[in-house]
Amino acid sequence: MSQCQDSLYQTELPAGAHWSLRIKSGSALRLTDVEGGANLGMLFYNPEDLLERYNAPDTLKCQHTFRLTSGHCLYSDMGRIFCGIEHDSFGWHDTVCGTMNAQQTTERFGALSYQQARNQRHQNGYDSFLVELAKYGLGKRDMAACLNLFSKVSVNDNGDLARDPQPHPGASVTLRFAMDTLVIMHNCPHPLSEEQRYPRSPVTIALLADSAPLPAHCLLQAENQRGQANNALYHHTACCQGAH
Repeated sequence: MSQCQDSLYQTELPAGAHWSLRIKSGSALRLTDVEGGANLGMLFYNPEDLLERYNAPDTLKCQHTFRLTSGHCLYSDMGRIFCGIEHDSFGWHDTVCGTMNAQQTTERFGALSYQQARNQRHQNGYDSFLVELAKYGLGKRDMAACLNLFSKVSVNDNGDLARDPQPHPGASVTLRFAMDTLVIMHNCPHPLSEEQRYPRSPVTIALLADSAPLPAHCLLQAENQRGQANNALYHHTACCQGAH
């Protein structure tokens, strides 16, 4: 664990590991694929109302896109914006393929448990999500379609999906949060991974020291402006209720 000049906190998420934290509105997370080839699965929830969670279909539909990159916002199922992608040096992130489960991981990489290999085990994203969700009283029924950072997925003329295996060492993404958010994450293989061995690239996570609203380039689309208005109404209503 270490700190850099522009961060309040920094840690590393090794391959096969999972983590969660609560982020305050205005805060930012910088996520970096250190060696290239990582897949950072992420879910988002409203910590004040855990029934509100990340909605992949609405995120894509309202911004008329299949991929996510700088300038896009991540929506909840209540039409509010959890966060915007403030910076992105990778350029294309998947939000349609979901996460790999235990059976798929075993079939792809072989069975390797914690008892056999300790932190070098072959952990899967589905179980990783469940471990973190359980810390907040959530379970299988609360699982939603996830975001997969550092995974570019393309579609051919026949509709087949494929993950681009090209690594981008040092690629980073900065998420700027527009509301208090519970962030759940894992660093486990993507369901379309074609790696011959279990991927081992770590991801660094930095909570940045500055606090700021969503940047202007995240609000160019009219739908995102409406999402921001929904956030403003939500925060105003919460403040009024707190005053009483």
